[in-house]
Amino acid sequence: MRKLKLIWDFRGPDALKIAEHHEIHLKDYVKLEKLNLKITGFEPITDLHAIAFMIVTEDNMKPIRDALKPHRGQVYMK
Repeated sequence: MRKLKLIWDFRGPDALKIAEHHEIHLKDYVKLEKLNLKITGFEPITDLHAIAFMIVTEDNMKPIRDALKPHRGQVYMK
């Protein structure tokens, strides 16, 4: 099954701090919905851009996408 990386972008001087906090909400969602998802995270892109992300399988992407409204997504290659 193909894996997808759902991505939320944050920009500005506090982008990394906001992305780190957003990951907490992603983990809370996984726990609340009792999803079998293991990978969430955040990472800096530049000094003024950071992302939070969640790795999902293609079959459970649509309900998660509709509920959480990620900014973008891409195929996860790991």
